Amino acid sequence: MNTPLRPLMFVGTASDVGKSIITAGFCRILKQDGYHPAPFKGQNMSLNSYATPEGFEIGRAQAVQAEAAGIPCHTDMNPVLLKPTNDKNAQVILNGKPIGTQSAWEYFMGNNNQELFAEVLKAYDRLAARYTPVVIEGAGSISELNLKQRDITNMRVAIHANAATYLIGDIDRGGIFASLYGTMALLTPEEKACIKGIIINKFRGDSRLFEDGRKMIEDLCGVPVIGVLPYFRDIFIEEEDSVQLQLKKRRTVTNKINIAVILLNRLSNFTDFDRLEKDPAVHLFYTIDPAEIAKSEIIILPGSKNTIEDLIVLKNNGVAAAIIEAYKNGKTVIGICGGYQMMGETIEDPFAIESNTAKVAGLGLLPVHTTIVKEKTTLQRSFTYRHYAAACTGYEIHMGQTSFTRSGPERLLRFSDGSTDGCYLSDTCWGTYVHGILDNDAVVNDLLSKFADTTAASFDYRQYKEDQYDKLANLIRGHVDMSLVYQNM
Repeated sequence: MNTPLRPLMFVGTASDVGKSIITAGFCRILKQDGYHPAPFKGQNMSLNSYATPEGFEIGRAQAVQAEAAGIPCHTDMNPVLLKPTNDKNAQVILNGKPIGTQSAWEYFMGNNNQELFAEVLKAYDRLAARYTPVVIEGAGSISELNLKQRDITNMRVAIHANAATYLIGDIDRGGIFASLYGTMALLTPEEKACIKGIIINKFRGDSRLFEDGRKMIEDLCGVPVIGVLPYFRDIFIEEEDSVQLQLKKRRTVTNKINIAVILLNRLSNFTDFDRLEKDPAVHLFYTIDPAEIAKSEIIILPGSKNTIEDLIVLKNNGVAAAIIEAYKNGKTVIGICGGYQMMGETIEDPFAIESNTAKVAGLGLLPVHTTIVKEKTTLQRSFTYRHYAAACTGYEIHMGQTSFTRSGPERLLRFSDGSTDGCYLSDTCWGTYVHGILDNDAVVNDLLSKFADTTAASFDYRQYKEDQYDKLANLIRGHVDMSLVYQNM
């Protein structure tokens, strides 16, 4: 199994066709088959990020794919990360560290594009020297003609890597023939030569009924359809971005613990809540409906890439008042990262890092003050929660420094290096900077203990995720011609 393999690449007809999940699945398959794969995405745009062991920032999807491959994540897996701060601007993360905020015009039309592409290729080459094969993910559509000359993550990377490239189309959204044929027709001969096959994703029903359509696509596109993957609901892999969160916008139910996550405009790191979503005692949903907030037992203010602007929106749409009223009525309110900052008394942004509003009053639930600073904190963390002895893990990604405005409240967490984090006011009111805190049984059991007689201490979330990667790999093996994939490698 030591024979070097040609890299794989998965590109799409559009965004959200399943590239990230399929890349993760192939990372797990190659690991199972005795190889040493690693994921790569030259440029990612996402508010869902993760801290590497070295303390740098990458897209969460590549961290998930690295986990599927059984290796630590690294900045070489995602050298360029764009984190939108509003509809026009994004923070640019290069090799794990922010280098500034740019508008879309500045980013795509500025002089640094070729420099970024050079950094992408350097990162890929470093990764390819350490792992085989590299499993590359494209971004969005590969046939955006107005952007192709400035693209730093799709077919130019495929050509550089000499990757066996597969085009993914989402049949569930409709127009599969036009999207696949149109995408292939718009490729240059050099680009088209990279494409070794097509994967049709999210097929509902009996795929044997699509045999005629499969043959038509092969005739139109000139490459084989190597697989038709079924639409599945029983495999849970962390999602790359918040595209699907609107579909999770639900209401309270009876006979479960209702947890309302506030649906912020710039919500980040929503994977913080995946563990809670799997708890059988919990009904977790995303909302900005004051009535549903009032009926929930627990309200969570999540992370935000633009805390001040999101807080202003919450004040204007009545959600802030609903959260404060819910707390007064005995409901539990907790905040993570930006949500922790919102729960305090004031937030300042003196350098206009995230907002042009220099100072705003918080919700006043916690006696803390936050200043947005120029230096970003990105750390993996080991800690203990409150008085519990169990070892917990999580990570920090934030540009704020938060301090107590009065004595009395306790620190929520104690890190392994002796430092502390967060503010614990009571069982019904606390906040922390640590993402992933709700992946830990000690925290979840304490949070839910007042509402349920049983806890989820027996639920091993890490093993659960490993099982999901294996299920995904088995699904792909059952519906993709793996012998042809290996032949092309």
